[in-house]
Amino acid sequence: MGGLSIKTLSLSHFRSHRSANLDFDGRPVALIGANGAGKTNLLEAVSLFSPGRGLRRASPDDFSKRPESIGWKLRTTVVGLGGDHELETWAEPGEARQVRVDGKAATQASLGRVIRILWLVPSMDRLWIEAAEGRRRFLDRMTLSFAPDHAELSLTYEKAMRDRNRLLKDQIVDPHWYTALESQMAEAGAQITQNRRAALARIARASTGDTAFPRATLALSEPDESDLLTALADGRRRDLAAGRTLAGPHRTDLAAVYTVKGVPADQCSTGEQKALLISLILANARALAEDIGHAPVLLLDEVAAHLDEDRRGALYDEIVSLGAQALMTGTEAELFRGLSGRGRLIRVSDAGGQSQISSQEDI
Repeated sequence: MGGLSIKTLSLSHFRSHRSANLDFDGRPVALIGANGAGKTNLLEAVSLFSPGRGLRRASPDDFSKRPESIGWKLRTTVVGLGGDHELETWAEPGEARQVRVDGKAATQASLGRVIRILWLVPSMDRLWIEAAEGRRRFLDRMTLSFAPDHAELSLTYEKAMRDRNRLLKDQIVDPHWYTALESQMAEAGAQITQNRRAALARIARASTGDTAFPRATLALSEPDESDLLTALADGRRRDLAAGRTLAGPHRTDLAAVYTVKGVPADQCSTGEQKALLISLILANARALAEDIGHAPVLLLDEVAAHLDEDRRGALYDEIVSLGAQALMTGTEAELFRGLSGRGRLIRVSDAGGQSQISSQEDI
């Protein structure tokens, strides 16, 4: 089973990289360099070939290299669904991000129909103890990997909800103003919830079997809103008082339990919480490999530094077994010794505030 993969990557005036060109061969890649050298910026560049705002959730202007701020551009060739594709994304100063697929203007959502990308970054380490918004984003990234149309549904729902919230803040009480918006929210919201539940069921089926990482049992924590249209209509008086919509899938939370111990994730140790996250990313990758016949691209930022040698080896073994291309970052090559003979090493260095690719070699 082959994996989806990045074949080439070109960056122009992106973050700390004025110009960079990289070639990949589908194997796992270790990006090595000192903190601040620009390793994570390369992962972020790849993440922008997936729908959304990338692994840092930044705005287009934030990607532009300082102090020039003349805009930025990324180009990649990928082994994607249906064959090879050329993808481009860029933004001029103050403008929205643009996308081209095989030379034709496209939407961000269309990227999910070409290639599937999953990521795990240090900011997600607090996922189980932070506010519910972060867990919803994590849930929707998983869901999007199975259902590329999930992004468009979410945009439809959020736009209708913003318009409804504007009416609420303006204290509009005439029901005719709400009817169409609430119908849009109910239709999109029902599909969003259905997609989320299907994704969790798929993750659960892929979480069985022997693994070095603990299994997490996931569940949605949501109010009983089987008829969202009625809930929205009945809740207008309450929502008018609050000035915002208080019912719908934007209020859903994701709960996780360390399966073997029966302990909620937010009560687990820091190390256990990290291991549960890795387990979920790997389960997501296994499920996709089974469903679409190709493993997704994995972006794993500083993941090796938090694992002992045995677990690092187990992670690399599972990535290779999946046939997945994983781009991983670390400060030293020793962290990736367990990949010996099965991956590539790319050294990234800082030269006066500008990132450079120092060398590319086999591990």
